[in-house]
Amino acid sequence: MTLWNQLLWGSLYLSACLILEISVLVWCGAVLNKLAGRFVKPYRAWQIGLMLVVAIFIILGGHTAQVWIWSAAFVLVGAIGDWNTSVYFSLATYTTLGYGDVVLGPALRIFAAFAAVTGLFGFGISTAFLVSAMGRIFSMHRQENEARN
Repeated sequence: MTLWNQLLWGSLYLSACLILEISVLVWCGAVLNKLAGRFVKPYRAWQIGLMLVVAIFIILGGHTAQVWIWSAAFVLVGAIGDWNTSVYFSLATYTTLGYGDVVLGPALRIFAAFAAVTGLFGFGISTAFLVSAMGRIFSMHRQENEARN
């Protein structure tokens, strides 16, 4: 794959994954709002914990889907021949662990680096979302407690 092909295809897969990430987070926000509406305020500790667990599992599903997208990309371009190795390589690259026991040839290294960039963006956006969502929940909880006292 030429340099320009790696940049083009890497950018396309990165864009698709980030669109997926944003979609998952928007959906997660809707689920959290619906769940929060079912609870009486102020929230109990287990309710806050449940909302956090739900958010984490939804976000985890989004990250898992992105790893599978990159795994499929590596198999489709012929970079890696089997799915087991492809998923392993995608996971190690997406999380930026980069063990180095599976290495792509020079013709696909830039393409593979886009998987790492995808993971960096995905984890950053997810972390910001969780901090914001939990901050909002804790703020509402605190305001309800102060109003009762």
